[in-house]
Amino acid sequence: MEKHVNVIAALQIGLSIFGIIIGIVAFVVLRLVGNFVEDPDAQFILPTIANVALVFFILMSIPGIIAGLGLFGRKEWARILTLILAVIHLMNFPVGTAVGVYSIWALAQTETIALFTPSKNLPDAEVTAH
Repeated sequence: MEKHVNVIAALQIGLSIFGIIIGIVAFVVLRLVGNFVEDPDAQFILPTIANVALVFFILMSIPGIIAGLGLFGRKEWARILTLILAVIHLMNFPVGTAVGVYSIWALAQTETIALFTPSKNLPDAEVTAH
């Protein structure tokens, strides 16, 4: 299951980077269109929408990057965050749905949960006493 967790972490980071790229493209396109239109209202509204779109895509992508990095570090909070993001991804058909289903399946397995549970290392003194 360790391989599945690594794949999910990479998918989370990859989808998030893709989301940031989409935000940058939307920003550039809307800014360029805003420069070429003659309407003063459009010259104000399009750059504003471009700024909002960029901020929106970045804010929506940051949790996925954080979750992916946390999964690589086998942090329990990252597993939970990824499960929440996976449910949200289900609405993003078809790629997000596939990633969401795969993430939920893999991260809900007992073997996977055990990967994120801190091992109980006993100090040497307690081990020798028993």
